[in-house]
Amino acid sequence: MPSISTIEDKKRLVRRLAGGGRGFAEQYGFRVTNNPSSLFQILCLAVLLARRGDFRRALDSAHALPANGWDSAARLARSLHADRVRVLRENGQRGDVDALATTLGDLARTVVERYRGDLRRLRSAAHHDPARERALLTELPGVDGTVVDLFLREAQALWREVAPVADRRALVAARRLGLGRSADDLAGLAGSGESERLAWLVGALARVDLEQQYAELIR
Repeated sequence: MPSISTIEDKKRLVRRLAGGGRGFAEQYGFRVTNNPSSLFQILCLAVLLARRGDFRRALDSAHALPANGWDSAARLARSLHADRVRVLRENGQRGDVDALATTLGDLARTVVERYRGDLRRLRSAAHHDPARERALLTELPGVDGTVVDLFLREAQALWREVAPVADRRALVAARRLGLGRSADDLAGLAGSGESERLAWLVGALARVDLEQQYAELIR
């Protein structure tokens, strides 16, 4: 597959990708705002997306949590394990669904216990230091480096100090399209200090790879 070669072509493609003004989560119907409910839902989405399998199942499961009234850490923490298992199965989850339901419950309870259900308190506890924010996130149940990248891919639009962040799929797409090989490369194309635009670009690239939309971009 041919890649974009000239800087003008790269900038044109970046405008096309980021022009919708929405990151990955927003493209699929999740609000990305700096409030406790939104941030926790994005973290749950990241946990689900990090699992192997069809990403659409992860999206369906992530949508199902607030649809069942579990739109915050406090509400998910109060849910019954059996109900979480049922909802996850109904929305296509495969494999060890029991363990996934346990992880989501543990995650919710820990966020409530440590941060009163508000991930902005985690950010404050880290004094807005990106390395510390990552470290505190990975202390949460079910959250590893991959999950952190998926969460911060969205949160960098709000938590500007963590930028630039690009997850694995976004970087795969960037390399295939000739847009660069690192988050720093993409930040350079998005514009200095433009963490929100970078989030839109990275999210669009991740979607391109997940949905295999390369051919229509190169036409």
